[in-house]
Amino acid sequence: MGRGDLTNAEWDRLESCLPRGGARGGRWSDHRRVINGVLYRVRTGVQWRDLPERFGPWETVYKRHRRWSADGTWQMLLSRIQAAEDAADGIDWDVSVDSTAVRAHQHAAGARKAPPAAVPQKGAERGTNQVDPTTETGRPSGGGGQIGECLGRSRGGFTTKIHLVADGRCRPLAFVLTPGHYGDGPQLERVLEQVSVPRTGVGRPRTRPDQVLADKAYTSRRNRRHLRRRGIPHTIPERLDQQRHRKNRGSRGGRPTGFDSERYKKRNTVERTINRLKSFRAVATRYEKRAHIYLGTVTLAALVIWLRT
Repeated sequence: MGRGDLTNAEWDRLESCLPRGGARGGRWSDHRRVINGVLYRVRTGVQWRDLPERFGPWETVYKRHRRWSADGTWQMLLSRIQAAEDAADGIDWDVSVDSTAVRAHQHAAGARKAPPAAVPQKGAERGTNQVDPTTETGRPSGGGGQIGECLGRSRGGFTTKIHLVADGRCRPLAFVLTPGHYGDGPQLERVLEQVSVPRTGVGRPRTRPDQVLADKAYTSRRNRRHLRRRGIPHTIPERLDQQRHRKNRGSRGGRPTGFDSERYKKRNTVERTINRLKSFRAVATRYEKRAHIYLGTVTLAALVIWLRT
């Protein structure tokens, strides 16, 4: 077993969740070896062709990662591990929301305009939208191009942004991808919609946190109204310009928003979660042209964090 490979204990937790049959009814190559090969690449960021020979043919490793990113297998594995943790009361449902910009490598550009028919999400519910296919105006981007692949220009250059929800133990519960120039606040509803931890027994998946913590980027009236409608307590500071505007309106400005400064100190969990994700070099720098394959890379990194925490 090489450094960074799945341990026996981690493999035992994962093995029962893996798909049994291969493509067209054939047999898969050894799951553990191939997953360790994908994990090696996600951890080090090397080119696929430079994978060590102990993982087998690099084409097999790459195609498995590409297929499981497209059909939702990585997301399915993450959901099952989260479900087992929730059943053991191992999830802290005081969650924090934030985003991080990821610099795209020059080879990440140039994807063809017709994306693969798709990007079906077999492992998750059909209605999920973890990759943003629209422009900021809400109109479709034409099925391709840079925005369709979640690449945009921001202060950091050519970037993709990961919006994520972290539990109170510094583990990613859910995330979505957008181009790097998208704002944080408008994505709050989307990223919270991705929180869906299945039950191991009978019952609907858990989708509502006990508490949501976020910084001033999420302090819009729309976000607060959405959280109140869902019955989710939240701790979000109010910006100074909003405070002045409310006071200038007098009684029409409404009451001040409630803010618990002690509880807000726990928001550092999402910052620590981002640091954990970016310790994987293929997450910290985006090399993939296709957004759904990069999403699979992020999902595998999150899966390893859950297995090892």
